[in-house]
Amino acid sequence: MVDTQNRERVYIFDTTLRDGEQSPGCSMTVPEKLRMAHKLAELGVDILEAGFPIASEGDYQAVRLVSSELPWVQVAALSRACKMDVERAASALEPAKRSRIHTFIATSDIHLKYKLKKTRQQVLDEACAAVALARQYVEDVEFSAEDATRTDPDYLEQVTRAVVAAGARTVNLPDTTGYSVPDEHAELIGRMVRAVGDSAIISVHCHDDLGLAMANSLAAVSAGARQVECTINGIGERAGNASLEEIVMAIKVRQDRLPFYTGIVTEQIFPASQMLTGIISFGPQPNKALVGANAFAHEAGIHQDGYLKEKSTYEIIDPQSVGIPEGRLVLGKHSGRHALRSKCEHLGYQLGKEELDAVYHGFIEIADRKKGVSDQEILALIHTLKAGEGVHSESAATD
Repeated sequence: MVDTQNRERVYIFDTTLRDGEQSPGCSMTVPEKLRMAHKLAELGVDILEAGFPIASEGDYQAVRLVSSELPWVQVAALSRACKMDVERAASALEPAKRSRIHTFIATSDIHLKYKLKKTRQQVLDEACAAVALARQYVEDVEFSAEDATRTDPDYLEQVTRAVVAAGARTVNLPDTTGYSVPDEHAELIGRMVRAVGDSAIISVHCHDDLGLAMANSLAAVSAGARQVECTINGIGERAGNASLEEIVMAIKVRQDRLPFYTGIVTEQIFPASQMLTGIISFGPQPNKALVGANAFAHEAGIHQDGYLKEKSTYEIIDPQSVGIPEGRLVLGKHSGRHALRSKCEHLGYQLGKEELDAVYHGFIEIADRKKGVSDQEILALIHTLKAGEGVHSESAATD
């Protein structure tokens, strides 16, 4: 049970199936999207953005199927701020019990001039019209001001106030190009939070072009944003989106600085990451926080010694809390005797000090020549020593 006393809820808007799927190598078939959607529902995301219905027949069908098969989940569909898109999104969401139309248009002058070729007034009018139209189909409408962080703040506030007046319950202010930095982002988000008050939720959607998506998202939450848009493994356009697992676990671990909570079932984080990896063409890099292969692996001897004495010396998160059974020791040239002794005991051998020293010297010779030492190589060293000098083994009766 999550203790929510004196803490505010941060809603997790998952866009793995929409923005995440747009990145190279991440395209999913309709059955794959449906399978991933079930896992995201099990994970406990608050809003599941299932696709962009106008983009393709596959996206349309994916939104319909997710809406049909997961009636307890709030499903969102993306649309540009135009009649055709809004109506297509509404049609795809018809089976949903809890639906959200997410409509957007760019608001920065660079987008207006070069991409849209429209005036600020035209964009403002189209944004409000799209929100009003969407409200004819669903009660829950979200508006996104694309490239919000490069938009003139006065104009962005004008748009934000106007779309809320038109019926938007959530206003998303994306850092579409990953341009913002945390203190600047917090200032902008704080201003928009004050502008709408209790009439709407301010949301953020941060990209990682400068490696700041996570930092910007948390800065926004501290400034009053109460919805974060993110993806599993941080997949998404270009350098990706803010990572769901990082945001959720930062909030969970650092309650002293982030007095909020989410509804995510954190034990499902690693299984969700693994499922996504199996569906798309690549997984997270080995050193990816929380879900990478090395996230809970220890090789340095000093780290291994501390870890074996008390895990919290080098692990601030219990691996089981994100669905990983336990941390692991990786034996390589940086490992020490404590870790090697532990590995030998795990393999069934209790070594005395001299025996351990002998095995350790052979182990270091191997480790200096390659990137890691396998269990089989350690066993071979033990068996060589045992044949020559005798080594007590818990499994001696079967050797």
